[in-house]
Amino acid sequence: MRRRLIGAAAVAVLLGSFALSAPAQAGGGSIKDLPRAVTLAGVLRHLVAFQAIADRNNDTRASGTPGFDRSADYVATLMKLAGYKVTRQPFEFNYCTDDASTFTQNAPTATTYVDQEDYDVLDCSGGGTATGSVVNVDLQPTTPNTSTSGCEAADFVGVAGHIALVQRGGCPFGQKAANAEAAGATGVIIMNQGDSTAPDRQDLFAGTLGDPVGIPAISISFPLGVALAGTTGLNVTITVEAEAEVRGTTNVIAESRWGDPNEVVMSGAHLDSVPEGPGINDNGTGSAGILETALQAAKYKTKNKLRFAWWGAEEANLVGSTYYVNNLPAAEQAKIALYLNFDMIGSPNYTFGVYDGDDSAAAGAGPGPAGSAEIEAVFQKFFAKRGEATAAADFTGRSDYGPFIATGIPAGGLFTGAEVEKTEADVALWGGVAGAAYDPCYHQACDSFTPEKDGADAALYKQLRKKYHLIGNINAYALDVNADGVATAVATFAQDTSAIPPRPATTSAARSAAPAGGTPLS
Repeated sequence: MRRRLIGAAAVAVLLGSFALSAPAQAGGGSIKDLPRAVTLAGVLRHLVAFQAIADRNNDTRASGTPGFDRSADYVATLMKLAGYKVTRQPFEFNYCTDDASTFTQNAPTATTYVDQEDYDVLDCSGGGTATGSVVNVDLQPTTPNTSTSGCEAADFVGVAGHIALVQRGGCPFGQKAANAEAAGATGVIIMNQGDSTAPDRQDLFAGTLGDPVGIPAISISFPLGVALAGTTGLNVTITVEAEAEVRGTTNVIAESRWGDPNEVVMSGAHLDSVPEGPGINDNGTGSAGILETALQAAKYKTKNKLRFAWWGAEEANLVGSTYYVNNLPAAEQAKIALYLNFDMIGSPNYTFGVYDGDDSAAAGAGPGPAGSAEIEAVFQKFFAKRGEATAAADFTGRSDYGPFIATGIPAGGLFTGAEVEKTEADVALWGGVAGAAYDPCYHQACDSFTPEKDGADAALYKQLRKKYHLIGNINAYALDVNADGVATAVATFAQDTSAIPPRPATTSAARSAAPAGGTPLS
């Protein structure tokens, strides 16, 4: 019954979306009115549609599945009706899933570890069972920041027929796993790096190998890794049920009819979910937020060209956005004045994260390219007017801004948090529940409109509902505020990018030198 009700609601919403999105005519008003035109109800109608699509397609909208294709159809159709030039950009990627797994210690003490609490299967892990002793591979538990464990084939001495324990750091996870497999290891465990100043380098982490390997591969926290490394006579079993194959998917790119084609203001959000669920917060919220912003922005003429992107295969390691940037000629890259990224903007136990363009927090990956600080300032001004505190969101490389900043394109955006637990200090600023993840359903089936029915901790969600106005796995207040933030940034830069400094010629050709017209989007 639940699915039928959601489906019926989605049909009504879908019809309303089409009716409201006929080709717009520029008329009265100004793009400055955009934040008032973008409403919570407008954003929610797209989220209901995404849920209905997942309901009819095996409860997922993952790239490489019909659920993603129907989501892309939905976005592309609405954008075409609104008058945008829409392009579907096809590409291939490694589709990887794991359906079930176990990790146990056989000796010296029988221990059963819990999936996603004690360990996590790395995306594109091989399937099968590995049982045997554990060989430590060039571990540096006392100097974690210098770890290059497993980055060289020479690290894997004596691992043939055994399970390799390697440490995060120095090179991609996939390189470590591939080296382990090539050396004859039957399985690989990657422990976190261990930087005591950064929780994401201590705790259990999720990751992808990029390319499939043929042996089971899991991640664990730094403390568990240290404990296992110091256990004499350690023998473990890892079992993973997984599949990996090459599949096709698309990016959806939409460009406005108006504006200077040499001064492109680009906004993006990944459209795909993980295979495990509908992805209503991750990243239905970002996708719906920019979709409603784009539909409303079509009503106004703008000085600068607006371009919106819904990325495919983000969950497979940013494949769609990387493919787009890498296949964009330098002259076209130069026309992109800035990139705005919106990934998870309605987390149930939220913070208001703003990407730290100037590295004012002095932590993590450092500042973005020149101009990123100016983007951050626009968001900070918006939240200050709302009387809301913000958190510095680090450019960790975990979302689609990654390939843009790697090319020197300034970037910014919003993020309300994922698997990291909320602190008491956070609660003092935003309320909520300390000790619970910002999104307790991150990368799970319960990232839906009915989280308790889809596997969420019912007691926790009851507590969250007492403190917040939740709609399914969405914090309605956070989504409402952030949708206005999306619209504010788009409206600001649609009219004026003068605050963004010209990029050095060594990074990208100066925007002012970019020729008119140019190569159309592929």
